[in-house]
Amino acid sequence: MRELPSVVYDHLRGQRILLHHRVWSFGCQFYEDEPRLHYEVVRTSLRFGDRLELGLHLESRSPQVNDALLAYFQSRLVEIKAGLGDGFEAEQWDRGWAKVYETIPLLPYNAVFLEQVGGRMARIIIFLHPMLKAARAFARMG
Repeated sequence: MRELPSVVYDHLRGQRILLHHRVWSFGCQFYEDEPRLHYEVVRTSLRFGDRLELGLHLESRSPQVNDALLAYFQSRLVEIKAGLGDGFEAEQWDRGWAKVYETIPLLPYNAVFLEQVGGRMARIIIFLHPMLKAARAFARMG
């Protein structure tokens, strides 16, 4: 995962999106000014085997803010699926948080897979970031 930020940033070159990142052995987060609202790639184990989750995590300390942000993204889910694929979902999850995400099979971690994941994550950020800005205004977060 340590190499993923540079691949994502390469794909974001020319975009007007300034992101910071944090990396762990099991995942990576990207955020603009609020770390609790971040794009994330994380390894997850589901009933059907190891997968990667890619998407936007809404982890404000306020469940009401998360609910408002989620409502905004749910109202745009048809557009999100049209732009990013039918595998995208928008739902509540742990601790009053929410997420807009997809999962993909976890393949052997090599340069080809890293490029695929980095490119996909950049596409997700480019597509969802204007919505996140609008959702924050919708939720009165500034």
